[in-house]
Amino acid sequence: MTLGNGIFDVVVPRSFRLLEELERGEKGIGDGTVSYGMDDGDDIYMRSWTGTIIGPLNSVHEGRIYQLKLFCDKDYPDKPPSVRFHSQINMACVNHETGVVEAKEFDMLSNWQREYTMEDILTQLKKEMTAPHNRKLIQPPEGTYFW
Repeated sequence: MTLGNGIFDVVVPRSFRLLEELERGEKGIGDGTVSYGMDDGDDIYMRSWTGTIIGPLNSVHEGRIYQLKLFCDKDYPDKPPSVRFHSQINMACVNHETGVVEAKEFDMLSNWQREYTMEDILTQLKKEMTAPHNRKLIQPPEGTYFW
């Protein structure tokens, strides 16, 4: 996030940015079908996060709850977090063996911008579930996990 009038731009430090995201995640997002928070409240580097997506209506994902892991390395938000589904899912951008969201297959990660947030990633993944190439894919049994 960059603040300023164009002459003196201020880059928000990583820790402030993550605290902002944590606060937003704890308050609840939009319609409540996407949420996220820290895995370990004692991690002062705020690296490990858990996300949840409730499958969108009118898709094979409807009513399912998907759990994800997000990892924000020291370069976040300048570089995207790594994102991996814990719940098994069949989507074009997800590695079918590991659950990793492949950056080259997921535009938001391959064209990462500092302004993007974990909320944006989760919201975009939910939207991706309804894309024509994903909307009717046969899914693994509910309640199965990648690891």
